[in-house]
Amino acid sequence: MRKRALSFIGIAFSAVLLSGCVFQGEQTLEEMDAPQDETTNEAVNEDKNSEASSKSEQGQAEEEVVSETIDRQLYLLDQNGMVVPRSVPLPKTDSNEVAKQALEFLVKGGPVTEVLPNGFQAVLPAGTQINGLNLKEDGTLVVDVSKEFAEYRPEDELKILQSMTYTLTQFDNVKKVMLQINGHATEEMPVNGTPMKDGYSRANGINIHVGDVMDLTDSKSVTVYYPSQHDEHFYYVPVTKRMDVVEGEEYKAVVQSLVNGPSYDLNLLSVFNEGVELLENPEYKDGVLTLTFNEHILNNFEDQSILSQKVMDSLVLSLTEQDGVEAVDVKVENNDQVYTEQGAVLSKPVSRPDMVNTGSF
Repeated sequence: MRKRALSFIGIAFSAVLLSGCVFQGEQTLEEMDAPQDETTNEAVNEDKNSEASSKSEQGQAEEEVVSETIDRQLYLLDQNGMVVPRSVPLPKTDSNEVAKQALEFLVKGGPVTEVLPNGFQAVLPAGTQINGLNLKEDGTLVVDVSKEFAEYRPEDELKILQSMTYTLTQFDNVKKVMLQINGHATEEMPVNGTPMKDGYSRANGINIHVGDVMDLTDSKSVTVYYPSQHDEHFYYVPVTKRMDVVEGEEYKAVVQSLVNGPSYDLNLLSVFNEGVELLENPEYKDGVLTLTFNEHILNNFEDQSILSQKVMDSLVLSLTEQDGVEAVDVKVENNDQVYTEQGAVLSKPVSRPDMVNTGSF
């Protein structure tokens, strides 16, 4: 597995990372025609004017086509089969059709084919039709699908559920998802029998990994984000882990999980240096979580204190999954100023982005 060597990716990749940067956060991380000859025939002038007008109209039409898209967060499968959020430009549609459209762009061989990022694929079985959606007052969205929906492998069942659930719950009024097949309610998924009676929500987790936890009843589910790589590009994968967490030390447990790195069987990257430690307990106030680390969290280039973008992104994405945490403020011992890989001073708390993995591959 690719481990800590990747945490020292050179500044040469910074421009690439910027173009595919996860987020910025609270801190900012005509030509004129030549005169016509007097002997020019009027018909020629009219033809040229008509041609110019046609090109102008064509250009305007192309601009209109480009402007008629809006970014949506789709949860797709990466090359390792993990469910990953990706920002994808979808055609604008009526406000009451956006959820249905998002689901239609999860269907293999469907409209998503033209906009799929490299290394990613859709998750719903080919031929699946979204018959309709019904949003209840409690935030439950009932999704009615065609019979083709049931044509998937048993091992893909949870991936399908997670992809649908996380894609639909990006809309504020949707809290959980229930299922119908051709108008008939179902209390379980059709292939492997995953219970659906009470619906499925983000509380059920994503890319679930139990790990070494022995007592599941006394453990807690925590979602953390680890970097992954396709070719030379990086993106972030959410993993819901069962962790033994002491009450009141949830933030510390999340940080330690990131420092320890992903389990060897997940094929994800560890980007924290050896010896990284929190010097103080995390401090929460008014939505901001302050973390104070030792100097091992830094990469040093040309005598400047550089904090890896991937380290910062992992911290912010993971910790803002905790209730109430809106931004993360990182401090480092013996350093009055900490710099990003792009040379900016990291002087303010960094907030969670509206969308994750927004870069173009």
